[in-house]
Amino acid sequence: MPGGIRRAKKPSSFVIDGDWPHAMMEPHRGALVAQAVARKLAEAMAERGISANALAKMSGVNRQVIANVLNGTVWPDMLTVVDLEGALGVLLWPDHTQWKIPELGHPDGRVASDGEAPGPSR
Repeated sequence: MPGGIRRAKKPSSFVIDGDWPHAMMEPHRGALVAQAVARKLAEAMAERGISANALAKMSGVNRQVIANVLNGTVWPDMLTVVDLEGALGVLLWPDHTQWKIPELGHPDGRVASDGEAPGPSR
């Protein structure tokens, strides 16, 4: 499989509670970044009244790829994100290096949809 075992699960499969892309997630940095990209993409499209078909024409990104990113069924690659950001004029990639993500196996390993651990550690 391209990308190896790290890409074996789709980003939305890390949802613990709620609906993608606004769900509570497992503490998996990649899935949280994919979630943030999907959420920002959906918000930018809604704010501009742009459909996936229109965005595909504007960005050169296949409409199905856009739908898959929005649905959390693919790991968005750098070129896809760059092309979508360019077409929309908005940054989609989050500053995930500042997120407080608990370690796997932490007693409360759930992560809020904003990428920070829920509860007092926020």
